[in-house]
Amino acid sequence: MTPPVFDFISDLMDQYINYLVVEKGLADATIESYGSDLKNFADFLKSSRIDPLAETDAAAVLKYLIDLRKAGLSARSRARHLVTLREFFKFLVQEKIIKKDPTRIIDLPKTGIKLPDVLSLDEILLILKAPDGATPRGARDGAMLELLYAAGLRVSELIHVKLQDVNMDMGFVRTLGKGSKERIVPIGSKAREKIEDYVKNARPRLLKNHVSSYLFVARAGNPMTRQGFWKLLKKYTIQAGIRKNITPHSFRHSFASHLLEGGADLRAVQMMLGHVDISTTQIYTHVARDHLKKLHEQYHPRG
Repeated sequence: MTPPVFDFISDLMDQYINYLVVEKGLADATIESYGSDLKNFADFLKSSRIDPLAETDAAAVLKYLIDLRKAGLSARSRARHLVTLREFFKFLVQEKIIKKDPTRIIDLPKTGIKLPDVLSLDEILLILKAPDGATPRGARDGAMLELLYAAGLRVSELIHVKLQDVNMDMGFVRTLGKGSKERIVPIGSKAREKIEDYVKNARPRLLKNHVSSYLFVARAGNPMTRQGFWKLLKKYTIQAGIRKNITPHSFRHSFASHLLEGGADLRAVQMMLGHVDISTTQIYTHVARDHLKKLHEQYHPRG
């Protein structure tokens, strides 16, 4: 028979997941990840006969992280598990179920800084020029690539942009990011030109007799799939003669890094990317700092 304390802990975890769904509005994939991590922690507590609400639960969390390391999890994966527990215990403190967060004294496992894959401006331009704008599909693909780079969209956001989401006169796109959070991002003149040309000349030919609210359409007026866009990007990367392993997210990373290299404010880039926490955006400053260091070495008399 399961001791009552563990039933109570499971109930609290269920309450927390419900809080993430209802109050925080997080994406399904994020909810699933949190739920999986918490279930793993709950299983550990039961097998170890540990009460996490006791005064010694900091030690319990440490033992859990050690067990994860013994099981072969990388530092990055262990750090993710600890972040999940930090958020869970923060919730318990917020709800006045416990007085102190036991994870506050535990440091994240050192993972090192993994810099994003960033394309140079020349590489971006080569890819943007690859689609044949004289064909309906080429015009569509060119407009998609321009918008991806102009607004730093995630691929899931790009394929779900609707006609009404793009304001050509004002020059911005409205999108729903993670947790269904809306943001408005400028798109610039080049993307506007490509989108206007696509909507006027290519989109009706792709739709034929179908109707769709989506800006970028595939067969029968349906939006393009993530996998479909990945294949297109890979094709144009090869056509451009670039041998790097490019993903749609590479464009998002490049968007942020190029803005910072050009002197954009970090908070502004945070807003355009749709990051809730600025610490998520700060990883791009390492790329920008490398650029500034090279400029200093090149042009400073004592560089």
